[in-house]
Amino acid sequence: MSSSLDSVLLIGGSGFLGLHLIQQFWDHSPRPNIHVFDIRPLPEQLPKIFTFDPSKVTFHQGDITSADDVRRAIHKSQCQVIVHSASPVHGQNQQIYIKVNVEGTKNVIEVAQSEDIVKALVYTSSAGVIFNGQDVYNADESWPIPEIPMDGYNETKTIAEKMVLKANNPGSLLTVALRPAGIFGPGDRQLVPGLRQVAQAGQSKFQLGDNNNLFDWTYAGNVADSHVLAAVKLLNKETQDQVAGEVFFITNDEPNYFWTLARTVWKADGHVQKKNIVLPRTLAIGLGYITLGVSKITGKTAGLTPFRVKVACAVRYHNITKAKTVLGYAPKVGLADGIKYTLQWMDESK
Repeated sequence: MSSSLDSVLLIGGSGFLGLHLIQQFWDHSPRPNIHVFDIRPLPEQLPKIFTFDPSKVTFHQGDITSADDVRRAIHKSQCQVIVHSASPVHGQNQQIYIKVNVEGTKNVIEVAQSEDIVKALVYTSSAGVIFNGQDVYNADESWPIPEIPMDGYNETKTIAEKMVLKANNPGSLLTVALRPAGIFGPGDRQLVPGLRQVAQAGQSKFQLGDNNNLFDWTYAGNVADSHVLAAVKLLNKETQDQVAGEVFFITNDEPNYFWTLARTVWKADGHVQKKNIVLPRTLAIGLGYITLGVSKITGKTAGLTPFRVKVACAVRYHNITKAKTVLGYAPKVGLADGIKYTLQWMDESK
């Protein structure tokens, strides 16, 4: 098996994390041939932080659930490594999660197994697979996956992760699953825009919980870097046994109080609250259920839900010793700089 990374196929490469993956593989030396497989093309306008040349990135349009589409992209790219980061964002219909996260991942695995050129599959899982609403203190990879998942997104992520790990086969297809936590950064279309909407709706004065809960945020560029490290390790005969069939938590290794990131974003937009209205967790969950009931009657999207309350109030931080010692992972961009880069992008996109 070759130990050099010559060609990589990024499934979901046009998305938020996908763009950071392109950048990190672009910066890798020697630079591999970078191919993107996605249902939508690369954005016409990229955040300034990205320095890769889009004209040097080969795009393959297709559906992750189509074996023909995936096989065509593999043949054209001649990729040794597939990085699968395609996934719908939170808040979607359960059928969409099943279609992409379960059926799509199953399809990718089966096609990759049938193509000799593909040697490794790196899967973007989620730290949320171990979260069921209860506090998570310094969790490492031995932490059990709960029998009852927190939500449909993480339920299907768990199913996909298990399929990927089960597919690991030395001498054939080597697989690994990475579990990033709280991804943010330039290009984000969910976390930062959601925080902005909260402020614009005049709701930034409300605080769910006492804000004594440490939470892991992870800069997207660091998450992407971990995928490059995993891909290289899987291709290297001397290190592949340490990585193949394994899972790794990926964070910034800087647990912070939950509302710190939100208030930094709001402050940059001119929303500074001198006094906050603190809603205790139990009360907020109750209000969330009421809001859900009203939303079903009115047909409007619920802003406050029990799920969001549980996320905002829970302790959720992880131990990444395994990623640091086995993958050689070290967050290159700290939280402070990550927030700065994200705010700069926000100014660009206004």
